[in-house]
Order: sequence, then structure tokens, then C-alpha cells
Amino acid sequence: MAVTLLLDIALGHLRRRRRQTLVSVLGVALGVGFFVGVTALMRGFQQYFIAQVIDVSPHIVIKDDYRAARPQPATLRWPAGAVAVSGVKPRDEPRGIRNARAKLAELEAMGLAVAPTLQGQVILRYGTRDVPVSLYGIEPERERQVTNVERDLVAGTLDDLRSTANALIVGVGVAERLGARRGDTITAVAPSGVSMSMKITGLLRSGITAIDNGQGYALLKTVQVLQGRSNVVNQIRIRLADIAAAEPLARQIEARFLYRTESWEETNRNILGLFVVQNAIMYSIVGAILLVAAFGIYNIVSTVVYEKTRDIAILRSIGFGRGEIQAVFVIEGVVVGILGGLAGAVVGYALIELLGQVRFENVGGIMSGRDGFILAREVWPYLVGALFALIAAAVAALVPARRAARLNPVDIIRGAA
Repeated sequence: MAVTLLLDIALGHLRRRRRQTLVSVLGVALGVGFFVGVTALMRGFQQYFIAQVIDVSPHIVIKDDYRAARPQPATLRWPAGAVAVSGVKPRDEPRGIRNARAKLAELEAMGLAVAPTLQGQVILRYGTRDVPVSLYGIEPERERQVTNVERDLVAGTLDDLRSTANALIVGVGVAERLGARRGDTITAVAPSGVSMSMKITGLLRSGITAIDNGQGYALLKTVQVLQGRSNVVNQIRIRLADIAAAEPLARQIEARFLYRTESWEETNRNILGLFVVQNAIMYSIVGAILLVAAFGIYNIVSTVVYEKTRDIAILRSIGFGRGEIQAVFVIEGVVVGILGGLAGAVVGYALIELLGQVRFENVGGIMSGRDGFILAREVWPYLVGALFALIAAAVAALVPARRAARLNPVDIIRGAA
């Protein structure tokens, strides 16, 4: 049977019930439109959040620690022994990554951007004010390859750490708590009791409270002297071109060097878990809208089947098979799904443009510098939304279509008589 004939019959049924058809198309369109709009909103925020919070840090960090305590020699010698050794304290070892320079060279030979770091707690003192900060000793030329610290500087540059003796970069929150400004000289006191006069040469504003209110940067050699840990680093930080490769590479590096190695995914697992829940809520709500639209399609096709029973008997009597009868009503659902998907794309685009016009005032924190919604303008939500609508429409039409195909034309004619 010609497809055009089946299509003509299906379109004829839909035209005769224009109001119901329009309602069903609008239901699908709203579902697809909200899916596109909400996806753009959620994806935009997540991408911005990752860029601001996660991508500001290295993708992999090697720490001077072990994931688990080293097994005792007796356990290594007799792993299946009947006697267990307990109460043995771990051996005291100086903290720091051993042979850090050799490890740096090996990682660089793999084509990775790496930077050595010595991180420790210090007290910054200015007059009578004391502020605890986490001070990072860095090498500027390497640091700019693995983090975006220099991008977030509102005063000074990383090169000032080399051009000025005992230079220090602090977060704007640290400077405010100290009551100090760029160019002021403060005192840094390490837990060992060593103190050093340092000059603030740069201010950092990342929008992340933990960084702006609690971090500082100085030259690696300066921090090593302040901490009394000459030629020691306790972190090796790595940046990748493909952040998706961070987790498997971190496991590979940890197996090679034995030191605890964390990828950005492991470090921010709690945040990524929230994104999963957020996406699940979003897709559930939009899916419910499309499900309601699918029930509308089911209703219109069921009504047409009920009203067209005599027409079905006539079609069967002139040679239409069960598969062709079923195809007519499935086509009706598919047509509604296609029209709804196209209209939904328009609704979604309009919704994105409308959201893009919304403006906020006095937004601080991580959203500092943004005065509106952050929207991800991507093509795939349109395609996914339209495909889901098409599938939902076809499935919704399939049940009444199968019932129509099973109708016996003899029974219909006898019932009419």
C-alpha cells in the first residue's frame, strides 16, 4: 500500500479534530521547549561553576602522603601467616615528595604541564591583626601553565614574585581582614616560629571565598626558607589538555610513584554528585511534562479509533491489512510528535532568549561579575528533546493503533446493523 495514501488518511483524521490536535501539539511543544530552556540554564551554570571552581585548580595533584598506611614488614614477608602484628606505629618519615625534581622531569617527558609546590599554614601579621592563610610556594613560569591564578589577579602579576624580594600575593579577603593594601609590608610567621617580612605585590579575586579569604602565594624558595624546609616540595600539580583523562592518569601516576594522587574529579566528587542529582531532578520534571503530552496523544488517537470504527471496517474490506491499519494511527501520533518537536524548538529558543534578558543586581561570591543567567547555547538539547518527543508520541499512538488493527470488520458491520 502506498505510504502517501496512509499519510493522507492519517492527516485527514487529524484535520477533522483540529482542536485536540492543536492541544496535543502544544503539550509536546511545551515539554520540548522547557527541556531545551532548562537544559541551557543548568548546563550553563554547571560549565561556569566548573570553569570557576574546578578548572581554576590543577587537574591532578600529587601529595606527599599515601592513600593507605604501608604494610608492616612481617605482613609483607608472611602475607598469609597465622600470627598478626599489631600495635606497631608507622615509622616517622620527613614529609615531602622524595626526588621531586626527577619526578617532575619524568612527568614533563610525558608531555604534561607540571609545577612543584610547597604548601603550608602561616600567620600573616599586620599591626595587631593576625590572619591565618594557606601559603603556596610556587615557580611563576610553571604555575601559569597549571592554574588560572594569574587570570584572577586584580593587582600585580606573578612575575612580581621574582622581581621583588619576599613578594607575596594574597586574596582580596585576606588583605581586607589585615587592613593592608598592595605595597604594604607585613610579617609572616610559620608554625616553626620562623618569621619573615614580606611585601604584598598582588591581590587575587577568584570569587571563591575559601581562596580569596584564606590563600596566598609566594616564591617557592621563599616559602621553603619560611617553613624551614629547604629544597622540599609537598605537591606536584599537573594540568591536562583533556580533563576527561585526569582520573585514569591519576591512577597510573599513583601506581608509578606510590604517593596519593588526586584528580579534579576525586577532589570535587561531592560537587559532581550534586550535579548528578540536579540533572536527575531536571530530567524528571521535564520528562513528566512530556509524559503528560504523550497521554494527550494517546487520548486523541484513541478517540479517532473509536469514532472511525466503521471507516476501519471499510478499509479492511477493500484490502487494507492489519499492519496498514496500525500504520495509519501510528503515523498520526508521529505527525503530532514531529510538529510538537519543531514547535518546541522554537519555544525553547524563545525561552533561552527571554532568560538571557533577565538581570540581577549585587550578585557576589562565585557569581561576582555576572549580572544574569549563564546559558549554554548548544544544539544537542534540541535534537534530544525532539527525539524524545517523537518516541513518546509513537509509543502513545501504538497502543490504540494495535487495538484498531485487531478490530474485526464483520463484527463492526454487524454491530452497526
